[in-house]
Amino acid sequence: MKLNQTVIPASIIVALVLQIMPMPAFVDVYRPDWLLLLLCYWTMALPNRVSIGTTAVCGIALDALYGTALGVHSFALAIPVYLVAANYQRFRNYSVVQQAIMIFVLSMLYHMLVYWLQYWLTGVQFRFDFLWPVVTSVFLWPWLFWFLRRYRRLLRVT
Repeated sequence: MKLNQTVIPASIIVALVLQIMPMPAFVDVYRPDWLLLLLCYWTMALPNRVSIGTTAVCGIALDALYGTALGVHSFALAIPVYLVAANYQRFRNYSVVQQAIMIFVLSMLYHMLVYWLQYWLTGVQFRFDFLWPVVTSVFLWPWLFWFLRRYRRLLRVT
């Protein structure tokens, strides 16, 4: 297997590790949605290689890692990634600031879907601390976008 064929699976594994990496409680509240950001980038950049199927598998893996009911994160990730896949050409032409605004909307949608599904399944109560990752994801998007684009072009990932 060539190096450029392992970039996407390796980045997904890194995103899953960053998603579950232990952090102090006061910092853990602000943990960005690494997996959502990464899937949105790869869906926008290479929609023929990463799309809903990859998202479903990653969501099931995230459910297993978090210990939540199977399908919660898979469904919640699939909706924003589907919106990116359906509009990837438009999304590519946006500036990074406009993309960050779209990431805000997609991340908010993801968190509200996760909350809704967990409320329906377990009765968890809503707290505004639940939405801090939306803010950190927006601020992280430009750097992650430029970093991944640089390495995608450097390694000629197609």
